[in-house]
Amino acid sequence: MAAAALVVIALGLLPAFGNHTSCDGPCPPEPTGPDGSRVNDQFYFLHRDLGENGSITVRMTSMSGTITYPPPDHDRIVPGLVPWAKAGIIIKDGLRQGSSYAALMLTGGHGVRMQYDYRHDIAGSGGRASAGSPRWLRLTRSVDTITGYESADGGRWTKVGTAQLSGLPETVQVGLFATSPGDLTLRPAGLGGATEEVRFTQAGGTFDQVVLKNAPSTGGWRSDAVGEMNRTDWEKYHKASGAVQGKGTISVTGTGDIGPGGTEGGGRPVERTLGGLVLGVIVVLVVAVRFVASEDRHEPGRGTPVTRRTLMAKAVVVGTVTFVTGLLSVGVVIPVGVAVLKENGTAVAGVSALTGVRVVVGTAAVPALSAVLAVALGVLLRRTWLAFLVAVLTIVVPYAVTSLPLLSDGLSQWLLRLTPAAGFAAQQTLVEYPQVVAHYAPSTGYFPLPWWAGIAVLSTYVVVLLGLALSRLPRGGEPTGQSGHES
Repeated sequence: MAAAALVVIALGLLPAFGNHTSCDGPCPPEPTGPDGSRVNDQFYFLHRDLGENGSITVRMTSMSGTITYPPPDHDRIVPGLVPWAKAGIIIKDGLRQGSSYAALMLTGGHGVRMQYDYRHDIAGSGGRASAGSPRWLRLTRSVDTITGYESADGGRWTKVGTAQLSGLPETVQVGLFATSPGDLTLRPAGLGGATEEVRFTQAGGTFDQVVLKNAPSTGGWRSDAVGEMNRTDWEKYHKASGAVQGKGTISVTGTGDIGPGGTEGGGRPVERTLGGLVLGVIVVLVVAVRFVASEDRHEPGRGTPVTRRTLMAKAVVVGTVTFVTGLLSVGVVIPVGVAVLKENGTAVAGVSALTGVRVVVGTAAVPALSAVLAVALGVLLRRTWLAFLVAVLTIVVPYAVTSLPLLSDGLSQWLLRLTPAAGFAAQQTLVEYPQVVAHYAPSTGYFPLPWWAGIAVLSTYVVVLLGLALSRLPRGGEPTGQSGHES
């Protein structure tokens, strides 16, 4: 067990010490939202001041965009909108990345949406905008309450949603915006797996009939990029993101995204420090199957009879010792690994204290339950090597192969639903957001089951196999007629 703990700690901390991130000058801080979580907040903004009570109404007549292909097709630029490209109106607490906001927008493939404070998304009507079929959008502010409305004719309005943004200052920024996340492409790999490739995209919206109510008469419109923009070759030499006003219309183009941080935008997940967990579990399985098959050394050649009482005692001992070992090793490697990564300039996704405790305790429970499962297999299969082989094939192998872009996403997800490897979901902190473009697959760290369901699947296997093993053994004190297990 000491060896298992050392494997988990060493293989978790060594990569952390070797991981360094450098920038030209001081690395800019990762934006964090109102709740402290890392977020994506990059868009182009044509804005002006708005007081505690007021509104903005616009008519949107078109939305368009471009997609740039990566090498070797880097010169290939095609028109098109990714599904979560966004253009519309927004009320925001200043220009700082991560500040509170509420936006009403038209998207590339999901119709009208109202989104606020990065995590919240409310669906409006479907479809797109055109000169012949424009969309009217309206946001109203009443102190901390922001309400979004949409209309097909500018006369009859439908409420989309309401957001409560506590702590807004007296004066906020209101205006038109556009942004477009990278276009995700999956390339075949392995035996049906896929690797990710992201293409640069840009989106823009055209607006007219812009009406502001209760906005200060001074100040006027100002153009700013929230986050870095106009750094790519496409923006430098083809079409820069920005805002153009003329002939009664306003066109705003931008790139980026406004929403919760994904796998990259949110920083490295804390569970990435658990690279040694698989090898640690293998060591635990070796200990467990040999523990149940141990012989009484005082009587050479004769095994100690295994009864229900001794099996339960061994299961309790190996499970408890493994759990304590897991608590100590995981409780060391996660906080120390996170501290080392941050010291080396690597962004790490923040988690709440409660989530951190859940990850440590849940991850420690996985090898403990696996050890008890191996004890049951040792009794049922009566061969140490066979019990170890079955335990590895059902617990370790499914997790290992699904962690790589080797198998198809569907097959990987079913393996992590139906096998004892489902328990590894206890370590997951990543959250799947429908409004975020990402490859939600086991190979990128997304388990198909929530942590509690994964633990439940592993626990079910333990209960069933331990029950079968107990049913084949005599009660304590009864002769078994067998002399232990072959090793």
